[in-house]
Amino acid sequence: MAGHAKGFCRADHTRNAVLADILHGDYYAPGLRRILIDMESALRSALAPMAGPGPPGSPSVERGATYSLELTILMPCLNEAETVAVCVSKARRFLERTGIDGEVLVADNGSADGSSELARDAGARIVHIAQKGYGSALLGGIRAAYGKFVIMADADDSYDFSQLDSFVDSLRARNSLVIGHRYRGGIRPGAMPALHRYLGNPVLSFAGRLFFSSRIGDFHCGLRGVDRAAVLKLGLSAPGMEFASEMIVKATLAGWRIAEVPTTLSPAGRSRPPHLRSWRDGWRHLRFLLMMTPRWLMLYPGVALIVIGSTAELAILRAPIVIHGVGFDIHTMLYAAGATVLGVQLVLFSLLARAVGVLKNLLPMSDPLARFLRIFTLERGILLGLSLGLTGLGLAAYSVGSWASARLGALDPTTMMRVAIPSVTLMLAGAEIVFASFLLAFIDLRMSRPGDS
Repeated sequence: MAGHAKGFCRADHTRNAVLADILHGDYYAPGLRRILIDMESALRSALAPMAGPGPPGSPSVERGATYSLELTILMPCLNEAETVAVCVSKARRFLERTGIDGEVLVADNGSADGSSELARDAGARIVHIAQKGYGSALLGGIRAAYGKFVIMADADDSYDFSQLDSFVDSLRARNSLVIGHRYRGGIRPGAMPALHRYLGNPVLSFAGRLFFSSRIGDFHCGLRGVDRAAVLKLGLSAPGMEFASEMIVKATLAGWRIAEVPTTLSPAGRSRPPHLRSWRDGWRHLRFLLMMTPRWLMLYPGVALIVIGSTAELAILRAPIVIHGVGFDIHTMLYAAGATVLGVQLVLFSLLARAVGVLKNLLPMSDPLARFLRIFTLERGILLGLSLGLTGLGLAAYSVGSWASARLGALDPTTMMRVAIPSVTLMLAGAEIVFASFLLAFIDLRMSRPGDS
């Protein structure tokens, strides 16, 4: 049996090579070439359980790297029996009208209503994605696509697949990502809930523009096109609805050329409730945006806390202050010290988070971070931390000396706390910097020498 399996894999590999040579050539018209691709896909799907994994380097449906078409129109699908055939028919009419060498691909995510059969009958190629989730379906479909470009949208007939000309033109113009803009193209009555239209999308899109210096006006438009080879290098991994944000954020950080196209959003043609859950998926989008920007999540708040806290401590250091009849004394100083220590922690966390993000290929190595890591060596971090710690220890020694001069008797707490609070603040901040420097040096070492153990 093992011999038969090996023989089958060799035969399958040879068949793949022959078909690839045929389909890459100019022997057939685009329409016949698409028919051959569909036949090969069906044959591969039928024989895959018998063959098992192919030999190293052999083509696979998941990677979709064997054949070359210009365009794949991709539709993620989960129980869209009411609309998927309509969407596929519109997409095929678009390909026929424009003469584009392309395919219609439906990434079925476990439909139980016959959606995949209806899509196949309408002329689509089907790929089954086992891992649940909107992002998983799209990512699996992109990997399985045969097109140089991939244009994707939901299979609920809310976008018109027969009018994709501007997307193709923008992709041909060397834009790696093309996003629809529903607010410019028009949102028809009943197409988008008021909560999404006036709160969710505007707020999340604003956050994305603020955090990542992006110019995208509609972060969550479901109709978008990509250069397939480029998008596979982004390391996309979000399984759920936040995949839409992940694609734009990582493309922006990678410096891609991104274009926007006015797009009309129509009411979905299905009767069942949408898969989208407003508050759950909205939080997942916001959570992803925050996790991808340690600068806005931790660095800027941390710097603000350090400035406010240390300024307040210095202002109250010698005596209470009164502003418009409101007095601020050692109690305010104590809270200001807490703000300062928390600010130092947040700044250090932001540096560590950014370094880990670079290590995991989630964030790019920016020029400011590279310069900082060259300047802020372990030794300099230790020196800075020890300097702050020793200064705080000196203030503590002064407090103990004052206590001793009073023969260890009771001291005026208002006076002594003006020394004790800065002392504790400096010692804590110094210790945090020292240990964070060791951790940052360890992470930097692992980035520089990933093969070490």
